[in-house]
Amino acid sequence: MSTLAAPDAPHAGPPAAAVIPPSILLRQVSKRYGAVTALRGVTLKFAPGEFVLLLGPNGSGKSTLLRVAALLARPDTGQVDFADAGGVVLRDPREVKRSIGFVGHNSLLYDDLTAEENLLFFARLYGLEHAAARVADSIGATGLWKRRGDLVRTFSRGMRQRVSITRALLHRPGVLLLDEPAAALDREAVGWLAQALRALHDSGCTVLMSTHGRSDLTALATRAVRLETGEVKSDVGGPAAEAEA
Repeated sequence: MSTLAAPDAPHAGPPAAAVIPPSILLRQVSKRYGAVTALRGVTLKFAPGEFVLLLGPNGSGKSTLLRVAALLARPDTGQVDFADAGGVVLRDPREVKRSIGFVGHNSLLYDDLTAEENLLFFARLYGLEHAAARVADSIGATGLWKRRGDLVRTFSRGMRQRVSITRALLHRPGVLLLDEPAAALDREAVGWLAQALRALHDSGCTVLMSTHGRSDLTALATRAVRLETGEVKSDVGGPAAEAEA
């Protein structure tokens, strides 16, 4: 049981990946915002089941890379593909998006809905079976059970982040993209997130996560990619990945 769960709350282990995750292929991807070049000819391949840290200073291109990989931003040049276990490129964007969970700087939550209503909305958007039960289990694991009926606009930044992360995990993604997910989380909540990510990664989910510095989360990494001024400066795998953080 998560240390954050209320004693009387429903709870369950972190969700497992629902399907074999696709490979993510970025080929010579560039992206500009006005006069600013966020990505410069980035070529990377992320294999199923990797846990990749995206490192680099502010403005290095980490957030843009995650948004491009989540199909939320279209590259100006280059190509982003998702391929199945046989290497066949998936052509249906709806199929690809259903396999992705995304946490960015915008929580994507509705302020005038409760935490429970927000999660039920997203559960039904994904057509999840037993939506109410899954939402109840998920809220219990975050430690927000007693606040589940409160409007999200009354939540602290850290509480909103917990709900946002839960939203991204709810449909059991095969690919999880996280942009500074520990922002505003206290030590206990970071421990909950690390536990959830460990279980999800162990189930086969591919995780890409931007971060600053070491934490309980970076210890999970199998690879570290460092960006500077929109370019890949290093790409380290294995035990050296956490040391790169």
